[in-house]
Amino acid sequence: MYVATTATHKLLKLKKRIRVVAGGTSAGKTISILQILIDYAQSTQNELISVVSESFPHLRRGAMRDFLNIVQEQGYFRENAWSKTEYTYTFETGSKIEFFSADQPGKVHGPRRDVLFINEANNIPYDIFDQLRVRTRKTIWIDYNPTNEYWYYTEIAPNYEHDFITLTYKDNEALDANIVADIESHKYNKNWWKVYGLGQLGDVESRIYTNWRIIDEVPHEARLERRGLDFGYSNDPSAIIDVSYYNGGYIWDERLYRKGMQNKQLADFLNRLERPATIVMADSAEPKSIDEIRSYGVNILPAQKGQGSLLQGIQFVQAQQISLTKRSVNLIKEYRNYLWQTDKLNPDLLLNVPEPGSDHALDGGRYAMEGLRPVAYDDEDEDIAAPAWVKRRMGVH
Repeated sequence: MYVATTATHKLLKLKKRIRVVAGGTSAGKTISILQILIDYAQSTQNELISVVSESFPHLRRGAMRDFLNIVQEQGYFRENAWSKTEYTYTFETGSKIEFFSADQPGKVHGPRRDVLFINEANNIPYDIFDQLRVRTRKTIWIDYNPTNEYWYYTEIAPNYEHDFITLTYKDNEALDANIVADIESHKYNKNWWKVYGLGQLGDVESRIYTNWRIIDEVPHEARLERRGLDFGYSNDPSAIIDVSYYNGGYIWDERLYRKGMQNKQLADFLNRLERPATIVMADSAEPKSIDEIRSYGVNILPAQKGQGSLLQGIQFVQAQQISLTKRSVNLIKEYRNYLWQTDKLNPDLLLNVPEPGSDHALDGGRYAMEGLRPVAYDDEDEDIAAPAWVKRRMGVH
């Protein structure tokens, strides 16, 4: 349920033109700002409010979905007020809220607006923000998770008068008790807790994967190598990731990220995808699920698991040139938030163990990559060798 929380009341006290909202996980930043913008649109005549995020898939699955859920739950929604082609909602006052992404040049350089909301601003280049800023007459809202320093700290903070506030999960009374317990279970991880628990500027030293690119789409020339499947059900999503080879690197493309998927539904989904005969590498911890999905005609195999296999898989993946498609919203989020655990007694000591929870799509991608890395073997055992296609990939003949 969307209710006014402490976060909402704190944000209502901000009065300057630029209002910057940093915060940890589940702090209610985006929801609260959207609620304020809805109220503003309902009480102001003929104004234009723009909500902007890094890509349209990110926008559609994030701020736009939250907006539609709020107006529907509160009984404001009118079907004829929502344009499914322009992604604008027109209120009885004549004011509009529009949604577009930072990768739409025509929108970024387009007409002026009255109010601007940059959602997860740390993922948007400064020049895009600057173009939007100069075309905004009144208020500018910025929100973000403070995972690392970005242009707010170097361009806005020292040069522009603005309001700044930090929110945490404790400002969001609407949270389920289980979510609160899950957040607080990470207190021992200094790096995670600093950013996502306390909403403070963090360090990138504990990130597992770095330097991956985000691209528009999978090129037609790319060769689909494998699909990876990580099982979930009620608490965790099932994730399916396509892995393609292109120009010396690999492209990961999110195809599914959904809770409540039974094995038959997963099989049907896989069989409906293009190139359904593609090998699917799945979590070997669920052999019964793998067997059932195989019985529906899916070419599915268990990913290798064993002592050290997780770290070996992570090391192999990070050694590759990896790109993510911009529609892979959940995969991108996991990539940015995948951290090493820290020692409970010595929080400055990073462990070779990933922080659990933000890894479903990443695991799917890693499983797919398992079949693409060289097979380790004992030099004394001459009968064991990497498959021919692995040798070709590595330039060995």
